[in-house]
Amino acid sequence: MVFYSVIIVTLRCKFNRNKIMAIIITDECINCGACEPECPNTAIYEGAEEWRFSEGTDLKGAIILPNGKKFNADDTQEPVNDELYFIVADKCTECKGFHDEPQCAAVCPVDCCIPDEDQVETEEELLNKQRFMHKE
Repeated sequence: MVFYSVIIVTLRCKFNRNKIMAIIITDECINCGACEPECPNTAIYEGAEEWRFSEGTDLKGAIILPNGKKFNADDTQEPVNDELYFIVADKCTECKGFHDEPQCAAVCPVDCCIPDEDQVETEEELLNKQRFMHKE
């Protein structure tokens, strides 16, 4: 069985040089945890770990995400994956506004992240998400 977690990364392809795509973390993940401390949004969690939108962000209380989803930032959310590290897509900005490349993919020792063409966001959407989570 293959388990997937979603992050966002830029894929520069022959046909669309600025297409921003998600990456899925496959079951080849070795659960080393190298990626977790690198995330500026605290969007990466160990398998089976509950999480909150308020962790690593300036979000508090009732929120409406840029994509229109409603949450309480302080409420505990269910893990995305029970066995492998996972990335909360609604918190991931592909490190836009912080770094030139996604830090999780840069430090992964087994390159278990592959592009997922089903998850696409523009650079502007990612930057808006980053500004929404970090009010500075």
